[in-house]
Amino acid sequence: MKMRTDTQTPKAKPAKLRPEVCAVPCFKEAVVKEVKAALPGDPAVRTAAAFFGALADPSRLKIILALAHEELCVCDVSHVVGLSMSATSHQLRLLRNMGFVHYRNDGKMAYYSLAETSAVLPLIKAALER
Repeated sequence: MKMRTDTQTPKAKPAKLRPEVCAVPCFKEAVVKEVKAALPGDPAVRTAAAFFGALADPSRLKIILALAHEELCVCDVSHVVGLSMSATSHQLRLLRNMGFVHYRNDGKMAYYSLAETSAVLPLIKAALER
């Protein structure tokens, strides 16, 4: 094993080169410009990606489907999905931050329900039918 002394400098790693998008000339330049102009901006695309990312977890899907039936306390949601209270609370917080679920406190109990304005349930049901 070779030990490094203070006089030795570490070897620099070569910089990673970014590959070109495409080396072939654009065949349909007008169409490409039209399509690019029609696409939503990066912030909207990131928001949509976060939306679908929130649905990319089986536990969160189960929680949404359970809350579609009726309002449940965190403890009951935990039993339905088979997660610890801590893990369930974490998933519910994420869903609440995305606007998929609402919560209310009743004393020390926290109850969750599917947000009325959430468009997520039809998407999940369509995916399950596939």
